[in-house]
Amino acid sequence: MTSTREPESDRRPGKVGIARRAAVYAIIVSFSLAAVVGIIALLSGEFGETQGRILLTTVLLGATSITALCHLAIADRAMRVVGVVGLAASSVALVTGLVLIWREWDSPGFDDLLKAFATAGVVAVSFAHANLLLLLAGRRREVIRIGLMVTLVMIAAVAIMIVLPIVSEGEIPGPRNEEWYWRLFGVVGILDALGTVVVPVLAIFLRDAPAVAVVDAAGDAPARPAGGSERLVLTLPADVARTLEHRASADGVDAPQAALAALRRGLAAPAPSPQPPAH
Repeated sequence: MTSTREPESDRRPGKVGIARRAAVYAIIVSFSLAAVVGIIALLSGEFGETQGRILLTTVLLGATSITALCHLAIADRAMRVVGVVGLAASSVALVTGLVLIWREWDSPGFDDLLKAFATAGVVAVSFAHANLLLLLAGRRREVIRIGLMVTLVMIAAVAIMIVLPIVSEGEIPGPRNEEWYWRLFGVVGILDALGTVVVPVLAIFLRDAPAVAVVDAAGDAPARPAGGSERLVLTLPADVARTLEHRASADGVDAPQAALAALRRGLAAPAPSPQPPAH
């Protein structure tokens, strides 16, 4: 029995792939324009207010595109709602940032806009960070799942501890609590960085064991029942089992669920019409 792995691009919805490509193009164009503006300013010796605004705009567009690309990383996964929230935060940061760049900096309401931009920017970056780690959400190793959960909590804590002083205009933590507050922030930030490095490394070296039986040159092993009223034991070649594991991880489900979904899709497909015998 043989099987070919389904290309990753075929499993992604077309709109998600288009959005990802658009984000990549936006990153390239934005930072290329920023480089061109900077080079022209250096060579011509003229760098006025308009050139500065253009440069800031292109950098903002590039940074927003990077966060959007991170949010889109899980757009075809079970936790896609987290990516949608991240995209919304990036959009708010982009709009408020553009308004800040192109309006007079001494105009009324500037401080409120700056506060909204800073808050949305912190939220967008935090969700981008979390969305990249959520690519490991389908892993079944207990140490990886616990490490991922702890790291996501640390990411949220870092974001909250940055946003609170912004929205409260320094009233939180206040002068009396300032020292211990930022000490605690440093501890949380270190744990955040530690989890960001350690969890993906563990995911590389600690592979999930196959959740279904495998038949290869070494012999057979009975499969775990996938549940239901009837028990059906299947044995699969190693390459098919690996493909099933990758599909389950991409969909954010376990292997028995992915196998059941694949069987249902295959059984629901119309049977090919018999070919007439060749003469």
